[in-house]
Amino acid sequence: MDFHTAFKPETVQPQQIEERSFQIIDEEIGDHPFSDEQYKVVQRVIHASADFELGKSLRMHSGAIQAGIDAIRSGKKIICDVQMVQVGISKPRVEKYGCEVDVYISDRDVMEEAKRLNTTRAIISMRKAAKVADGGIYAIGNAPTALLELIRLIKEGHARPGLIIGLPVGFVSAAESKEELAKLDIPFITNVGRKGGSTVTVAAVNAISLLADRV
Repeated sequence: MDFHTAFKPETVQPQQIEERSFQIIDEEIGDHPFSDEQYKVVQRVIHASADFELGKSLRMHSGAIQAGIDAIRSGKKIICDVQMVQVGISKPRVEKYGCEVDVYISDRDVMEEAKRLNTTRAIISMRKAAKVADGGIYAIGNAPTALLELIRLIKEGHARPGLIIGLPVGFVSAAESKEELAKLDIPFITNVGRKGGSTVTVAAVNAISLLADRV
């Protein structure tokens, strides 16, 4: 069924298009190992990317969904690695619980410290976040170095996230950083391989916030 068969042009609404998209995903995804709540995240990641392989490559800690719901309903910070993730997150849905959606990568102090240490701003931004975001959600979709630094901070006892959504994209360290994340015994959502990105990270955060808003 093509678009024009499914909808008359004068009656098409965004909600109709989204609902039909989800129906197509449900029809085409086939067998999968995800629980009903986990599937809500998978479904939105596929919807954002049109990539079933990416969606089915998601890996989630058994406590990830509940940890994300708890963090949002407790008003914890949502830390993003880049502005593209920050912009995409549905603010009204999380701000009503007191959540702030922050990104530090372009802060002056972060840029100056990164230059002084000859390292990436992504790394320094995670160090800054670790000082102010206990129990928060870290949404990393662009910078593998941010995820690797966050993992280091966790191992050394300097960071205590409530949930990590680690879906960075790329050819250098992206797959490896996600492999390291999946070894941690803390709530996480990640995937296998090089695919990922800001768009699918946003989709995962928004899926969690929708679940939080329905509890």
